[in-house]
Amino acid sequence: MKKLEKTLRAFANASRLKILKYLLSRRDGASVGMIKDASGCSYKAASKHLAILFANDIVDREQSGYAVNYRIADNPRPEIAALLQLLR
Repeated sequence: MKKLEKTLRAFANASRLKILKYLLSRRDGASVGMIKDASGCSYKAASKHLAILFANDIVDREQSGYAVNYRIADNPRPEIAALLQLLR
């Protein structure tokens, strides 16, 4: 039950929902800079939101040098998949 509570808290933020909606529209993922521009957050805020989403297995990240690319996690848990479906 605790894991579900953490997952729901990760979704319970307007900026994180904007980020997820944006990432759902991009198959190849996006950099923090692109996500920042799309969500209207500062770079620091976007990074913090992405860290929360990553910690809850909602997004995956891939680092190439200094660049970090984020995308929706492959094969998310059923409750995450259901919540993401609501954003599509």
